[in-house]
Amino acid sequence: MITGLAGTITSTSITSKERKLAANYLRDTKIDLLKSIKGLSKSQLNFKPSGNRTSIKECIYQAAASEKNLWDLMQCTLMEPANPEKRPEIKWSDEKLLEAADNCTGKTFEVRKSSFKSIEDALESFKVTRAEHFKYMKGTTEDLRNHVAQTAYGWLDCYQLCLLISSYSKHYLELIEEIKTDPKFPSR
Repeated sequence: MITGLAGTITSTSITSKERKLAANYLRDTKIDLLKSIKGLSKSQLNFKPSGNRTSIKECIYQAAASEKNLWDLMQCTLMEPANPEKRPEIKWSDEKLLEAADNCTGKTFEVRKSSFKSIEDALESFKVTRAEHFKYMKGTTEDLRNHVAQTAYGWLDCYQLCLLISSYSKHYLELIEEIKTDPKFPSR
């Protein structure tokens, strides 16, 4: 677990505005995702609009897995020495990254393997890890901007990885809402 106990905020720490944006985005996407599935029955959770489409249950599994996988990448990147020389390789502004992630296709977010035994297991993992991530972003003094990682989006700094975590949740929320509007969606 990244502790953020590196000291006081420095010129290489994220700004108050960045901190607030990331923390609010983490909080809001968690609340919205959990609210979207509250009270759904087993048949509603397992419903697929067509044979090759994702179910709500699979969206939750993927949201929980992507949360963990991206955070693990962020942790590993922060354990390595800062690599500010890679910053010029970053092709995305924070705003453009969020826009691109919010408008991605489902294939970009596909998770190949899930270790969750049940939807309850996935939800618990999502809630626990998201609470840790929210707490971390509220207080970190780590140099998130000068630790840069290679991703499917190209080079991103660790702050952008945090934004991407929330964007994945938002993407799955949108998929869930789309599934719920299908005319064949079970009434219970």
